Amino acid sequence: MQEGKVLIIDDNKSVLSALEILLQFEFKHVETISNPNQISSFPNLPDYDIVLLDMNFSAGVNTGNEGLFWLKEIKKKAPSISVIMMTAYGAVDLAVRALKLGATDFILKPWNNEKLLATIKSSLLLRKSQKEVQKLKQKESSLKQVINQDSNFIIGNSSALSSVLNLVGKVAKTDVNVLITGENGTGKELIARELHRLSSRKDEVFIGVDMGSISESLFESELFGHTKGAFTDAKEDRAGKFEAANGGTLFLDEIGNLSLQTQAKLLSAIQSRTIVRVGSNKPIEVDIRLICATNCNLTQMVADGIFREDLLYRINTIHLEVPALRERENDILILADFYLKKFTAKYGKPALRINDAAQEKLLGYSWPGNVRELQHTMERTVILAESNILKPVDFLLNARNELSFENVPETLDEMEKIMIDKALQQHNGNYSAAANQLGISRQTLYNKIKKFDL
Repeated sequence: MQEGKVLIIDDNKSVLSALEILLQFEFKHVETISNPNQISSFPNLPDYDIVLLDMNFSAGVNTGNEGLFWLKEIKKKAPSISVIMMTAYGAVDLAVRALKLGATDFILKPWNNEKLLATIKSSLLLRKSQKEVQKLKQKESSLKQVINQDSNFIIGNSSALSSVLNLVGKVAKTDVNVLITGENGTGKELIARELHRLSSRKDEVFIGVDMGSISESLFESELFGHTKGAFTDAKEDRAGKFEAANGGTLFLDEIGNLSLQTQAKLLSAIQSRTIVRVGSNKPIEVDIRLICATNCNLTQMVADGIFREDLLYRINTIHLEVPALRERENDILILADFYLKKFTAKYGKPALRINDAAQEKLLGYSWPGNVRELQHTMERTVILAESNILKPVDFLLNARNELSFENVPETLDEMEKIMIDKALQQHNGNYSAAANQLGISRQTLYNKIKKFDL
């Protein structure tokens, strides 16, 4: 017995009885109506899966127009319900009109029981499939909302920041490729998310990829996907980041840290807007809005022969430079107050206040780590605060001084962190060059950067 709910609408009571007897052993719930005027007040019509609807209800009338009228009324109340039209007067043009108005199928009276049951069961499967598709669409929409949801937002009103946001507003509505540059911790990903939020793709997914964390051997699999059996650990087909971002925005962070070989592969995908999964030869078209970000000087890298000039031109249709926090002086105290409220709430601290001298200290600091450093400073200060009034001594600011006898790290981790930080500064954030100087692999360097939160 099927789980479906069937509603039969016919003015011939003998037809209703015959169908009810036939279907009661096939479906758990069968309901009948002899007057189509009851459709308007019929309770829970959208809960039904199948409607068997007669085409003619008035004596001597066989045009089928009455059935078409009630078909439209049913579809208004329950758009996804499957409606099977029934008539003793078959005509191809009538069937075509019914199907165009949303009918699922068309059967003639007198019917063949086996054929009728097959038609109803087929319509029921279609109805269930449509329900599943609708659920998947709702789930996809919910997932996109969750993925796109970000608790961070851009804070500040300085002229330097306002200038960037003004340009973001102009560029967002287009689909041009955007390159975002700026020092570490300035909020390049937030700018990318703002571009997505203001774009026509805002209801689609935003996929961010940290290019520095992807090893060269896994680059193609991560970005373009792979087929089952393409390599040892490929136990099933998998879509890459380009496919996942189809219809939405793809954000490639740390793009300056790619090798020349991976740059060539990326350039090919960007130019053709098609990708090929590892282990396949079938091209897949992708529709993405591309945003890239880096803290490297790509123009200098092109001059040095370590970044492709054609790739730079391809990703750099619009260039946005995110200002360093030291260039946003008006925003330092605004951000400090924001993080102060955030972390006092998080750690259950009483209301804290930054006194004037401490504010001067914050304003006088260069903030080499930018907004990220300010955030960590405020969190540490709130955790260690012993008074409701925060004074200069409560803010442990480190200007990243050179090593001296008075400032010798106490642990190897501290020493390692300082050496990595110096190497990154010397090479303008280029991971490959810094790794070569330190005598470690690029992946090892990246892991340590994550560990020390540099």
